[in-house]
Amino acid sequence: MNRSRGKKWIILVVLALIIKVLSLFPAQIEKFYTQGFYSGVSKSLRFLFGWLPFSIGDVLYTGLIILVIVLLARVIKRLLKGKLRSIRWGKHLNNTLLAMLGLYIIFYALWGLNYSRPGIEKQFGLNVAHITVKDLDTLVQTLHARINRDAAAMTVRDRDSLLNTRFLFKQSNVAYRVAKKEYPFLNNTPVSVKPSLFSEAMNYIGIQGYYNPFSGEAQVNTTIPVFLLPSVVTHEIGHQVGYAKESEANFMSFLTSRKHPSIHFQYSTDFVMYLYAASELYRLDSVKVKQYDSTLHPQVKKDIKTYIGFYKKYQNRIEPVIHWLYGNYLRANNQPSGNRSYDEVVIWLIGWYRKYGREAI
Repeated sequence: MNRSRGKKWIILVVLALIIKVLSLFPAQIEKFYTQGFYSGVSKSLRFLFGWLPFSIGDVLYTGLIILVIVLLARVIKRLLKGKLRSIRWGKHLNNTLLAMLGLYIIFYALWGLNYSRPGIEKQFGLNVAHITVKDLDTLVQTLHARINRDAAAMTVRDRDSLLNTRFLFKQSNVAYRVAKKEYPFLNNTPVSVKPSLFSEAMNYIGIQGYYNPFSGEAQVNTTIPVFLLPSVVTHEIGHQVGYAKESEANFMSFLTSRKHPSIHFQYSTDFVMYLYAASELYRLDSVKVKQYDSTLHPQVKKDIKTYIGFYKKYQNRIEPVIHWLYGNYLRANNQPSGNRSYDEVVIWLIGWYRKYGREAI
């Protein structure tokens, strides 16, 4: 290893260690990183790229994928020509590891340290100790009543307006603007929400949206059933404003949509929260959940059938692998439940009604 490469390794390793040490101090992360450095960087990225009509982040990812394919093609070509010895494996491995370490540092500097925040429990002063089956049942019962009320109040035909992404994103910003009056830290301006260029492909790996920390854009899979869209957009904006954990981004979706003037936003979030809560209760009392499901409004039953059918259509052999990889990624970032971390929003919802009453759900 030459001196130049040695210096690069030392610098990157030191930076990676600094990031790891900083992650051990949640209170300082909240004060100086989330509310300070990250807030400034995120707003700057949204200002730079938010006005573009397409996803610059997806373009960057596409370029990276093409680069990797080209490099692999070159290696395969040399192998086929019997030029195996001409490949400088040591140099290529060194450069690959350096690049991966560099991306790790940039990712955690631009967003990833938000995984180490104290969490919603502390920020909102929620009591989530000793959650019981009765607590879960109370939550499911509350959401059951709410979603039935939503379904009876809405005109299904009107929600097709949400297929207009410009309108959908504008209304999602209304959700955060309304919530910001009570919670000033939910500031998502400048706005940067985009339909993903990979929307159709995302269905095959079960992704509804994602936040791109390198461009500051909230990316949305706009091909999913329309009644899910408001929940997904407000979830991704939750990531954008600094809530890295999936259960907390889900909670942001709930918090910002519950007072939205559109019944379709309320229904979307209630639909998703009901599914999470019912799923958790089902593990403990399947009979009770079946009773709740049997008395859902006909439109809710129809939407559940559509939801299940949509994802069955895209089932494939790659999805479980992606599911496993992503689950391990979540575990490595303070979410030991892996993919079930999404479901843990029920913990915060129970804490919420314990503090403010069932009518606050």
